[in-house]
Amino acid sequence: MNDSTAAARELDAVVVGAGFSGMYMLHKLRGMGLSVRVIEAGDDVGGTWYWNRYPGARCDVMSLEYCYSFDPQLEQEWEWTERYPSQPEILRYLSHVADRLDLRRDIAFRTRVTSAHYDDASNRWTVTTDTGETLSARFCVMATGCLSTTRKPPFEGVDDFRGRTFHTGEWPHEPVDFTGRRVGVIGTGSSGIQVVPVVARQAAKLHVFQRTPNFSLPAHNGPLDPNFVRQFKARYPAHRAEARVSLFGVPWEIDMNSALTVPPEQRQQKYEAAWAQGGATPMLVAYVDLLANEQANETAAEFVRQKIREIVKDPKTAELLTPRDHPLGTKRICVDTDYYATFNRPNVELVDVRSAPIERFTATGVKTAAAEYELDDVIFATGFDAMTGTLLRIDVRGRGGVALKDKWADGPKTYLGLSVAGFPNLFTITGPGSPSVLSNVVVSIEQHVEWTADCIAWLRQKGYATIEATPEAEEKWVAHVNEVADTTLFPKANSWYVGANIPGKPRVFMPYVGGVGPYREICDGVAKKGYEGFRIGA
Repeated sequence: MNDSTAAARELDAVVVGAGFSGMYMLHKLRGMGLSVRVIEAGDDVGGTWYWNRYPGARCDVMSLEYCYSFDPQLEQEWEWTERYPSQPEILRYLSHVADRLDLRRDIAFRTRVTSAHYDDASNRWTVTTDTGETLSARFCVMATGCLSTTRKPPFEGVDDFRGRTFHTGEWPHEPVDFTGRRVGVIGTGSSGIQVVPVVARQAAKLHVFQRTPNFSLPAHNGPLDPNFVRQFKARYPAHRAEARVSLFGVPWEIDMNSALTVPPEQRQQKYEAAWAQGGATPMLVAYVDLLANEQANETAAEFVRQKIREIVKDPKTAELLTPRDHPLGTKRICVDTDYYATFNRPNVELVDVRSAPIERFTATGVKTAAAEYELDDVIFATGFDAMTGTLLRIDVRGRGGVALKDKWADGPKTYLGLSVAGFPNLFTITGPGSPSVLSNVVVSIEQHVEWTADCIAWLRQKGYATIEATPEAEEKWVAHVNEVADTTLFPKANSWYVGANIPGKPRVFMPYVGGVGPYREICDGVAKKGYEGFRIGA
C-alpha cells in the first residue's frame, strides 16, 4: 500500500516494529477503533526472532512464560515442545498469533522508517519510510526492541577476507552448512555461547576468539512433560499474576537470607540445587544480597568457576573461561547447552584475544598478536548497540526540531522508559529506564503496551491532544534509575547495559533494576494521579 506520490496518509497511530511489542500494540489500538499502521523492516513478523536465526538460537526464559498472557484461549491452545523455546519455535508462535489476530493486513513489511518528525502546529507526527511512503499520525509508538541493531565487526581488513562471514544478529534465511570447514567464532556473549556447541559438531576445526569470559549456567533443556504442561496451564492465571509483581517477571521466591550468614555447607547445597534446576533465575534469587554485596556475590561466582574447572579438562582453557572481571549476573547471564564441555572436543580451540588481540583480517583468516589462523568462515557474535541503537538510527525530531540523538548525546533520558520530554505523543516500548532486558521481556512488553493503550484511551476520552513528560519528571526519573542501580553491583561491569561494547557510547546504566513489580506500581500510580509528571495539551 505504499504510494510515494500521494499525500501523507493520515492515521491515529504509527507503530515501528512487528515483534512481540508491535504486534500486541497493533492488536490493542485496533481493538480501540484506532487506525494503525505498523512498519517492519523484515519480511514477516517476529522482531529479534526474525533476524536472530543462527544455529542454537534459543530463549533463556521458559517457553510457557515467554509468551503472551492477554488471551487465555491463546495460552491454552498453543503447544510448546521444549522447556526453552528455540528460535524457529518462537517464530512459529508469533506467526500463529499474527494469523489468529489477522495482524498482517496492517503491517508494511520490507520497509524501514527513516524519519519521524513532530509538527508543533498540527500536533502530529510525520513518519517517512525508505519506500517513499509518508504517514501522518497523532501517536507514534516505537516498538523497535532493545536488541535489534547489530554491532558491526570493528576489525581492520574484514573486507580482505575471502571466506564467508556471518553475524548472529543478521543470519541468512537459508541453512548454512559448516561441515568440514575451518570456522572462527568471534565473541562469547549469549549468541556466541549458543552458537559454539552447534557449529563445533559440524566444523573440522573451530577457533573461539574470546576477549572476556562470561558466566553461563546450564539450561538443562529438553522436551516438556505433558503432565507438567497440563498442571502449569491449569494455574496460568495465578502464575501470570505472580509474574507481574515479581522482580524479574518470573515468579521465583527470593531467599531473604544473606549468602554470608548461612553455613557454607548449606550455601553449597543451595547453589548445587540451582545448578541442577538450570536457567539463570534460580541462582540469582538464591540469596537476597547476591546482586548487592560483592562478598556474597563472590560465593556464587566461585561456585560457578569451580563448575567450569570440573567440566573443562584442560586446566589452562578452564582458567581462561572463568570470569573474574565482573560479579556474577551483572552482565547478561548466559544459559547454555554443553558450552563448556565443547572445549573438550579435539576440534575446538579457545583463542585468548585479551592477551593477544586481533590485529587484522587477512585474505585467508585472522591474525592476532600471537598467531595467524586460517579460516574458511567467520561468525561474528559481536552483539548489539543495545537499548538505544535502533531509536537513534532513525531521524526522530520532537518540538522545535530537536533531534533525539542530540537530546541523548550524554545518554538516554526518559520518564518511566515510556516518554521523552519534548517529544509529545511518542511512546517507547521497553525503552531505557524500564526493566526491559532485566526481566522476562514479554511481561514488560505487555505492561508497557497496556499502559500506553490506556493512556491513549484516556486522552481521547478527555479530548486532550497531547501528552509528554515534563523535563522535571524526566530528570527525577533518571536520577531514581541511577540511584537504584547504584545500590546494586550492576554498574561495576563493563556490559552492554551501560553501552560499554560500543566505542564512544556514553556510559550510562540504561535498564531499571528496581524490579518488574515495583515498577508496575509506579506506572499505575502515575496514571491514577492523572498522569503525574506529564504535560497534557488541549
